[in-house]
This record gives sequence, structure tokens and C-alpha cells, in this order.
Amino acid sequence: MKLRIASLSLLVLAAPVVFAQAAPRTMSAAEHVTIGDRDHVAMNAPTALRHYEAALKVDSMHYDALVKAAREAVDVGVYNQKADERTAQFKSAEQYGQRAVAAKPNDAESHFVLARAIGKNALTMGTKDKVKFAGVVHDEAMSALKLDPKHPGALHVIGVWNAEIMRLNGFSRFMAKNLLGGKTFGEASWDNAQKYLEEAVALDSTRITHRLDLAMIYMDRDMKDKARAQFEWIAKAPLSEYNDKYFKQDAATANSGMK
Repeated sequence: MKLRIASLSLLVLAAPVVFAQAAPRTMSAAEHVTIGDRDHVAMNAPTALRHYEAALKVDSMHYDALVKAAREAVDVGVYNQKADERTAQFKSAEQYGQRAVAAKPNDAESHFVLARAIGKNALTMGTKDKVKFAGVVHDEAMSALKLDPKHPGALHVIGVWNAEIMRLNGFSRFMAKNLLGGKTFGEASWDNAQKYLEEAVALDSTRITHRLDLAMIYMDRDMKDKARAQFEWIAKAPLSEYNDKYFKQDAATANSGMK
């Protein structure tokens, strides 16, 4: 009898331990964001994205999680060779950006991540759809710059926007003018493309992505020495972001192909 009582006592004492193991504490949205930030710095965008999305499951309108999820979703999608996955990632980024703008319409970052997501998705489309979304990209990027005139990301987006409009052929440019309206279309120029990207580089000089797109604009303008200087800088630059290894490959290919 004493043995049975002792055994029951042990079971009672052990029960709280079993219960505690069965119900682990749920992490807060802020904790998920903190872990995501560590993964972002470690250039592990897919894992960072999972943590930001986990934060949004806890708090669907957590602003930091929204803008960072939009950023990482684009980063993961840019060099994804599977078109359906890439489209889904860009679409997710766009949705996060829209929610970020709804949460903080007076913050430049929300408009920037939305413009970037839509812009990246548009670049994968045919000319008609690319032009169709160009107006939204322009408006969101300019909204970001009105709120923060020195936002490097927004300067980058509007610089690329100018370049992409200028790269259209004659018929596509005619279509763009009609879809965008004469005023917006009339803003596009190679001078503006170069100016905005040069300012982005000046403000955020260590980011490879700014210098790569600036170099491509120099190539479009037959400024080969300036393009080569950017490519050579990129070749020597340390990796600091998830896609930098791909940016370096693109820069090396473009540099070797330049006559």
C-alpha cells in the first residue's frame, strides 16, 4: 500500500512538468521581428521572411513586420527561376506593402516597399502590363520622396522608372504616354534616371544594387568609363545583402560584354 501511495505521489509531482512541456509559450510579434532582423543581417532572406510572416500571424498589422516582409519577399523573388513562385512572392510583397501604407500612410517606407514590389513584378511582365503598372510605381515612389526626399530606396525606384520608360521602343512609348498621361510620361528622361540613381549612390554608397542599376544607365547612355568604374567597385565590394552575389555576377557579365 505504501508503495502505491508513493507511486501516485510521484505521478502527481510529475504532472505539472508534462503539462508545461505540452504548452510552450507563443512568441510575440516583436520577438519574431527581432529574430527576422538577425536573419536579414545574416543574409538569410527566406528565414527572415518566415519570421516576419510569423509575426503577422500574431499581429496582422504590425508595421515593422509588414515593411520588412515586403522587403524580404521581393529579395527572395528577384532571382527565383520558378516564374510562378516569383510572381507569388512579388504579389505577397505588394499585399504587405498595401497594408503597410494603410497602417502608416505618412511614412515613406510604406510607400517605398509598395512601389518596389509593384515595380519588380511589372518588370517580369509584357510591355502592355509593364506600362499599366508604371503609373502606380511612379506615384508611390514620389509619395515616398515627398515624405522623405533623401530616401535612397525611393530614389532608386524612381531612377529605374525613368530608365525603363526611356528603354521602351517607339510604339510602346506612344502607348505609355496614353496610359500614363502626358504629364507623368513627360517626366521621364535619361537625365532624371541618372540623377536619381547618382543621388541614391551618394546617400547609400555601400549598397551594390544602387551602383549596379546606375552602371546600367551609364551603359545605356554610352558612358562606358563611368559604367566600368561602377562595375569595378562592385567586383571589390564585400557581400552585405542576400542578392549581392547575384548582383556581382550581373555586373561581371555586363562589364565583360561592354565593348
